[in-house]
Formats: sequence, C-alpha cells, structure tokens
Amino acid sequence: MDASDIAEWIRISSRSAGKRGRRSILRFWNPDDYARFLHALQPNPSGADGALPKGVRKLGLIQAVSCRAGSRELPRSLAGKAYWEDDIRVKVSALPKGAIVTDTGIPWGVKHIQAPQAWSRTTGYRVKVGVIDTGVDFGHPDLRHSLERGINLLQRMALPQDDNGHGTHIAGTIAAANELQGMIGVAPRSTIYPIKAFDHNGSAYVSDIILGIEWCVRNQIDVVNMSFGMKTRSKSLLNAVGTAYRAGILIVASSGNDGRIGEIDYPARYAQTIAVGATNQRSRIASFTNRSGLVDVYAPGDRIVSAWLRGKHREMSGTSMATSHVTGAIALLLALKPGLTPNQIKSLIQSSAKPLRNSKALRTAGELNVARLLKAAEQL
Repeated sequence: MDASDIAEWIRISSRSAGKRGRRSILRFWNPDDYARFLHALQPNPSGADGALPKGVRKLGLIQAVSCRAGSRELPRSLAGKAYWEDDIRVKVSALPKGAIVTDTGIPWGVKHIQAPQAWSRTTGYRVKVGVIDTGVDFGHPDLRHSLERGINLLQRMALPQDDNGHGTHIAGTIAAANELQGMIGVAPRSTIYPIKAFDHNGSAYVSDIILGIEWCVRNQIDVVNMSFGMKTRSKSLLNAVGTAYRAGILIVASSGNDGRIGEIDYPARYAQTIAVGATNQRSRIASFTNRSGLVDVYAPGDRIVSAWLRGKHREMSGTSMATSHVTGAIALLLALKPGLTPNQIKSLIQSSAKPLRNSKALRTAGELNVARLLKAAEQL
C-alpha cells in the first residue's frame, strides 16, 4: 500500500467535494496500514500537533477517518485493505414535543419501574453514565448535582450545552435529583457525562457518534445512553459499539418510533446493545414503538415528564424516554454490583423483566422492573 498516494487522493477528494459533498468513512482493516496512512496525511508528520487536513477527522477507535468525498472510487492499492461507507445522518428518537408542565415530583415512569423502592439500597452513587445526545442544560436546578463536564464534539472548547432539549430530558429521567422543588430520576446519585454529538436540530453524523463512543471508552464510562436510531446498517458504528462492549461498556439504545412490527432501528439492532421499546401507563406496548424479537426490554416511554431547557419540565413520548429509564436502572444495578460485565447486565435485564399485559407473542420481551432486577442480581 502506498500511503502517500492514498493520502493525496483523500486531500484531492475532500477538496473536490467541498462543503456540500456527502461525508464518508474510510476504514482500514490493518492497524499498520492505518498508522502509515495517518502519517502520510499529516502536513507535517514530524510535528507534535498531528494535525490532519481540514474536514478530515480521525476515528481512532475503529482505525478510520471521516471526510467529505468527491470520489467514491477507491485507489487500487486500497483493494482488500480498506472500505468506504457513507457517514450517515442520524436523528434523536422522540415524537413531537408535549406540553411544558409544572407538576413534577417523581414521574410516573420512575415509580412504575419501582425505582423508589431501591433507593434505600442503591441510588446509582458514582456510576458514570455517558449520554450521547444534544447536550444538557447545565443551569437546570434538577441536574446541578448530577453533571460532569463531558465533551462537546461539535465545538471542542465549549461546554456540551443543550440547544435542543432532548438530551436534557434524557438526563433528567436518568439522574435528576431535586426532590423538594423539581423531579427525581431513576438513579439520582449517578453522574451524567454529557457528550454533545447532535446539533440543535437533533441531527448528527455516524462519525460524531463514534467519536462519542471513543470518548466514553477512553474515560471509562460505565453505561452509555444512545436515544437515537437509523434505518441503515453501519459497519463502522457496529465496530465502535462492539469495541465498547469488549471494553466493559454497555450501550442502551432505542428501538425507534415508526410503529413497525418485525424491524427495529440501528444501533438497537446490534446484539452488543440493549434494545429498548416503550410501554404506556397500562403496561402495554406503546403504539409508536418499533418492535421485534430483537427488543430486549420495554420501559415507560409514553407521556414522560422530565427536565427541559431553561430550568423547565416537559412531557415527551418516544423510545428515547424508555431508553433513559433502562440506563438509570443499570446505574442502580452497577452501584450495587460494580463488577458486572455487559453480557451479565444484558442477561439480568432480560431475565428479570416483568411479563407484559395482553402480550400475544410468546417471545415478547418483558417490561423493566428494578425490584426484580436487583433480586435477580443477588442470585449471581
């Protein structure tokens, strides 16, 4: 492989694509080929900064780069050594926003999964929860005791401040801790590390998400909430999810809100995640939920009240909201049993779930229940 020729091809391809060219991910199979390529790509390889050409981003976790591509034709010297795939746009998973509310306390979903009954034993203390989303409202009174700085992948020097609301809502369900004046989440003493990968429209590239997962691996996060989905399979995202799983980090992902039967979104469809569908207050699968045998557990996701921008609270529905309940439950579990592997956690979540009401399919996953989850963990 002639790394310098390939590096020059990347530079030319990126320039010809301009700002409007679609983004792609170029991933190398061999670490040595990747290292040679990066070395050749740097304008001053001997320099300390290791800067790459403008618009080219290193995805070290999966031995890849992301860039705008003018040409989809790989040079011959890359045959069998690397592959292109589209750097797909992804959206956060939520239905249209509900009303701003003033009556908070302990939301119905937190009560429904029996989290309060566990708080005398575990509150998620010191469990590190990564939330790859739109950021959080750092000024929200319900979250001020629950946040670490995290990272803003869109503006590296800025706080991961939420300019959409979705990430704040997710963080509130997981770890809000303002019992007297606001709301309380599933694991009120867990710590949220916000990873802002999504913009104000709730949109991100797969490469942003991979960078978020890489940050979580590097910072030894315990569990990661990914309340978003896409219809297209990405080998690069699968590789990142698998790498995190092998590093001991479990990712919890949303099944999607299209009401489809027999098919769920990626990354929830990957075996190395916990795929979450939504239920309503009657413990029935919400009509909007994508469902299939690949869903691992269902959780409250209909008309969920949680934190919102500017210190407010809003009601929202979606598998995003269900996913945050499961992430919070895992934080409770890990505070009690810190040595559990992702495989053990996934197995406990599945086996301890409460059978759903009026479920016609024999193999339908059950509904999250914290009391049952912790009891099952005691048997290990």
